[in-house]
Amino acid sequence: MKFYTSSRTPNPRRVAMFMAEKGLEDIEQVQIDLSSGQNRSAEFLEKNPFGRVPVLELDDGRLLSETRAICSWLEGYAPEPNLMGEGYDERAFIEMTDRRVELHLFFGIANCVRHTHPGLAVLEQPQFADFGASQGEKMRETARWLDRILSSQPFVAGQRFTIADITAFCALEFARGLMKFRPSAEGMPHLQAWRDRIAERPSASTRF
Repeated sequence: MKFYTSSRTPNPRRVAMFMAEKGLEDIEQVQIDLSSGQNRSAEFLEKNPFGRVPVLELDDGRLLSETRAICSWLEGYAPEPNLMGEGYDERAFIEMTDRRVELHLFFGIANCVRHTHPGLAVLEQPQFADFGASQGEKMRETARWLDRILSSQPFVAGQRFTIADITAFCALEFARGLMKFRPSAEGMPHLQAWRDRIAERPSASTRF
């Protein structure tokens, strides 16, 4: 298998962290240089017509893109440790939480960065600074919600580590770097304590 990725990008990091938690260390990584437009090359567009990473190329030659879909495939390929739920009931509640984090935290951070950071102008044209700023405020609303959740449970989706923690952690690390967002500096101690605890996991320092 081949994993098409790009350094310092949050969606490939989600998949890389998921793979690391599964102990999948033998998947070849292929770096795609977004700044030079390699993701828009004819060769890469054959792998993903939307020109985005990550992409997982399976042993039979099929190509799977979209972060959640790749993780779903990997969950079946390497069932342990379970990260997406045992049985329909747990799976549904983990997916609900993961989607909330993705839609309201992760995407808010991504939109803020893509529309306000000059270094991302190459990927987002035109940039709309006011929209980006508003997304930065909305993601903080979600972060405060998450802080409340983590005041009464150890992990984002409940009592154990799941894909929802991976999504939230990678979102916050993206905001930490390009938005200089620190939960503790904005009155979110539970979110900060959770982030610091997740950062100690070996998967959090996985290269991708």
